[in-house]
Amino acid sequence: MSYESIKHSEVEVNGVRLHLAEQGEGPLVLLLHGFPESWYSWRHQFAPLAEAGYRVVAPDQRGYARSEQPASVDAYTLLHLVGDVTALIAALGEERAVVVGHDWGAPVAWATAALRPDLVRGVAGLSVPPLPSGPTPLASAREKYGEGFYQIYFQEPGRADAELAADPKSTFRRLLGTGLRPGGEPRAWVVPEGMKLLDTIPEPERLPGWLTEADVDAFAADYGRHGERAFTGGLNWYRNIDRNNELMAAFHGRRIESPALYVVGEQDLVNAMVPPGVMAYLLQQVTPRLHGHVRLPETGHWTQQERPAEVNEALLDFLASLD
Repeated sequence: MSYESIKHSEVEVNGVRLHLAEQGEGPLVLLLHGFPESWYSWRHQFAPLAEAGYRVVAPDQRGYARSEQPASVDAYTLLHLVGDVTALIAALGEERAVVVGHDWGAPVAWATAALRPDLVRGVAGLSVPPLPSGPTPLASAREKYGEGFYQIYFQEPGRADAELAADPKSTFRRLLGTGLRPGGEPRAWVVPEGMKLLDTIPEPERLPGWLTEADVDAFAADYGRHGERAFTGGLNWYRNIDRNNELMAAFHGRRIESPALYVVGEQDLVNAMVPPGVMAYLLQQVTPRLHGHVRLPETGHWTQQERPAEVNEALLDFLASLD
């Protein structure tokens, strides 16, 4: 597949240089990736959305891939990330945007819609629903899943960083190639005592049909620009979970008034942490203008990569409803 029509550029927002991938003209649609991803995670969305009459822009978010990686851990709070999105909309010469996020990109999209409804025409979250804030999220996760829970495992500076960066191609084959569900069913990612992070995810004998070796090479090449810190920027997002909760306390209970869409795979590990019934309740409470709640069968965590046709259909239907 050729991606020659995708334009690449750089822009500085809030003192951080971000790499952008862009295609099309029309109303702005921002695509925000998660961990460990990049602009390339949206490779199947550019052409269909651009051909439908939209200006599609996917940044490498701060700390990721071709974008700049601030050194300080506390430069990756949710308010920094929302600030990047709001500054990016202005830097692109636009007044409003539809914001779409997957994995960690989803909380950034939801928070941008909640805090800056004047800038957000609509918001779509893939995989991660809008989650309410609560006391000490990491302590709650530790109590529920133990010390081996991946978000706890990520907290120690340097540990997961070194393991993931040792062989980026193998890392991406494992994380993407298994869909983070090596047993076939969604479950929380927990590292047993005495094991390392990637010991829990064997390298697949063959890649799934939606992922090629060229895709793995593309992710690994972009991440490799940061050397031994290839994954550190993204991991630093996790190292601000409790800080985010403190910073967002003033906005607790704030609803998302922009039109919204939520898409999740039925085998996504998020379903093991947020049961469907709880998820439906959260969506109803937080997003009164919910356009749709799409559940994709036989789909894991990498939603828009695994099921591009279905995701594109849902996004285009949502975008048309806004127009």
